[in-house]
Amino acid sequence: MDTTAALADELLDLMSRLSPLGATIYGLPGYDHLLADHRPETEETTRAAAVRIAERARALPDDDDPVTRAVVVQQAESTVDLIDARSVEYTITDSFFAPAGELLSVLPIVAPADEEQERAYLSRLATVPAFLRTVAERQVAGSAAGRTPVQHLVAAALAHLDRYLAAEEDPFARPQGGAGFTAERDRLIAGQVRPAFAAYRDVVAGLSGRPTDQVGLCWLPEGEAVYAALARAQTTTTRSPKELHETGLAIMAELAEEYAELGERVFGTRDTAAVFERMREDPALRWRSEDELISAAREAVTRAEEAAPRWFGRVPERRCEVEPVPAVDAPGAPTAFYAPPSMDGTRLGTYYANTHRVEERFRYQAEAIAFHEAVPGHHFQIVLAQELADLPMLRRVATVTGYLEGWGLYCERLADEMGLYSDDVARLGMLAMDSMRAGRLVVDTGLHAHGWSRERAIAYLRENTPLAQVEIESEVDRYIAAPGQALAYMVGRLEIQRVRAEAERALGDRFDIRAFHDVVLGGGPLPLAVLDEVVRTWVAAQA
Repeated sequence: MDTTAALADELLDLMSRLSPLGATIYGLPGYDHLLADHRPETEETTRAAAVRIAERARALPDDDDPVTRAVVVQQAESTVDLIDARSVEYTITDSFFAPAGELLSVLPIVAPADEEQERAYLSRLATVPAFLRTVAERQVAGSAAGRTPVQHLVAAALAHLDRYLAAEEDPFARPQGGAGFTAERDRLIAGQVRPAFAAYRDVVAGLSGRPTDQVGLCWLPEGEAVYAALARAQTTTTRSPKELHETGLAIMAELAEEYAELGERVFGTRDTAAVFERMREDPALRWRSEDELISAAREAVTRAEEAAPRWFGRVPERRCEVEPVPAVDAPGAPTAFYAPPSMDGTRLGTYYANTHRVEERFRYQAEAIAFHEAVPGHHFQIVLAQELADLPMLRRVATVTGYLEGWGLYCERLADEMGLYSDDVARLGMLAMDSMRAGRLVVDTGLHAHGWSRERAIAYLRENTPLAQVEIESEVDRYIAAPGQALAYMVGRLEIQRVRAEAERALGDRFDIRAFHDVVLGGGPLPLAVLDEVVRTWVAAQA
């Protein structure tokens, strides 16, 4: 007879085989020798299994761990939506959103800790040629069926592959081990891995892509339905692309008053356009060096760690590392990202800040981004979830983007409550990040549901945010490459803020912010409707 815990374990195994690199990043054992199998028959088998798991979970009694059951159903349905999107066929770009880009970006940061993991790493390297052949076959077939990539992202992917092939130090050689491991690693890289990437590069170079005025999913066969499903999977809500677009426009209008207030204090003007111009053009607001950017990020993380016990009942035992994005990956990488620690503690959680073209990046963004990606954002969220030993592993590592990124964005505003921003210039960075996330609702839906061109998306963010041109272009290319993912940030934050406000109204003076945060982080990643129910149950228990 099925149980919720057993179904959670079964689904986690299914998802880990679908994304073995993700399993390795989280330190889940048993998948370190694998790469994703993108063969159509494998994905169809996985899809059918996910459908059956969702059906079996719904059939369980109501009193059989309803929270875990809801997570199982949502994660199984999300797996189906992601497979149905066929994104492997048209996602070709220079970042970890693409299959080859993920391999180049993620695998080199996984260092084997013992002989067993060394053997697994070597097995994985030996699998690279088959992995890339399958990806190439899917992309050729997808293109023939009308699911074509975007031409300028293809060009960026080719540049990324060329940087890899020209690199004197191969990133797959970063993991160190014994003499036997090193010799076999280098043999595989020279004899199999690099030739496979060269062959894959030739295939990509032969693909035709969509022009910049047809970059959204709506230009592909069944693209509108695929985008609606991806929006549902990423936000864990039923909000339509139209609703999300309108929400973004409304938030953007609300931010104008906050810009006016801070702009008057910092620059002596309430005019938003003038504030944006100063934020973009003032050379004093740009970084002078890579070391300066990394040092500021480390200082912000340290300040947040010191303040956290006053706002959280539980804090992670393991600290967050801060490092620059590796140079070979930096041109296509986002502004910053967080790589979670392994479950066994052999690899620490690391906040990676992008120092590529550092003189064009703005210093006022650094603190808000650090509070989102590191402390008290993703580092707290992910490490505390890993420590929930009494929950099924699925509950501890589920990829619920609306919850995960909603928490990160919530923490940018929470940091202001905590007194973490060093000055009003840094608070302008907080507003800049808000503008970007509200802009994501407008631009992501604009591109994929309304048929916007890349140029129109860039122009919208240029007019409505103070971001640098290099970051605007990078952001838009990210939305093109990963449809729907960017919607999760603002949707998730709005939901967390809503459930907090309702709890504050219900409890009045009895509301404890430390206890609230412990409830939000104490159940692992949750679909937003489930989080709402969990908080309601907690509020009722205080009565």
